[in-house]
Amino acid sequence: MTEEKIMTLHPEGKQGVNISKAKYDQIKGAVLSVLTAEGEVRFKDLPAAVDKALEGEFDGSIGWYTTSVKLDLEARGLIERIPKSSPQLLRLASV
Repeated sequence: MTEEKIMTLHPEGKQGVNISKAKYDQIKGAVLSVLTAEGEVRFKDLPAAVDKALEGEFDGSIGWYTTSVKLDLEARGLIERIPKSSPQLLRLASV
């Protein structure tokens, strides 16, 4: 049985990455739950928060997957960068 994959999107129209849908869903859920709980999170703090949310139950590079999924969620309009924030701040997109 082949593993289901998902092609991520990039907010600037760059090439996305083809990753495991199970890992994508796991990271996506953690990113959204962290942002729901915290409101705003610095991008550099996101991987550690995702790792904590997953309680070590992830097989792979948390940093790499978190960045790839974060870009995809931005491109899909689920999360956004707070304009003019430095360092980069993220929040759930206002619908």
